[in-house]
Amino acid sequence: MSHDVADKPHPHHPHHRDAKGFVRAVEHASKERGLRLTPLRKEVLQLIAATDKPIKAYDLLDLLREKHGNAAPPTVYRALDFLLEHGFIHKLESINAFVSCHHPEEAHQVPFLICDICSSAEEVCDQRVAELIETQARALGFRPQAQTLEVHGTCKLCRKP
Repeated sequence: MSHDVADKPHPHHPHHRDAKGFVRAVEHASKERGLRLTPLRKEVLQLIAATDKPIKAYDLLDLLREKHGNAAPPTVYRALDFLLEHGFIHKLESINAFVSCHHPEEAHQVPFLICDICSSAEEVCDQRVAELIETQARALGFRPQAQTLEVHGTCKLCRKP
């Protein structure tokens, strides 16, 4: 199920959790952009894509050490930096964790809804939110360089009795 943000607003829609498809999309985007998706970067990406919740860097490191006993923090952080820089993953600052980007083929800024109970994070795919923030910032003479809006609360599943 694919949505184009330019078509119509879709403030909150579920995304499929196809980790293999996501990694293939990133491989394709990397090739198109002339980027080098090294085996380690790809492995970190696969680990992030395979989780259904945001994952912390040290949890990624623990998973890598299960396979590669000598994995070190700088190695993981370099891979994360690459993936962040090119928009393949997002960092949720408030919980210091990473999630895969639902639209790795396009650069975009999106808000996240983060559940304080189960730690799930849902990407809100509605370009109007980012545009509104940028318009307001520019009206105030502010030049935005990056934005990550994180809204904390309780998801629908955790609110059920």
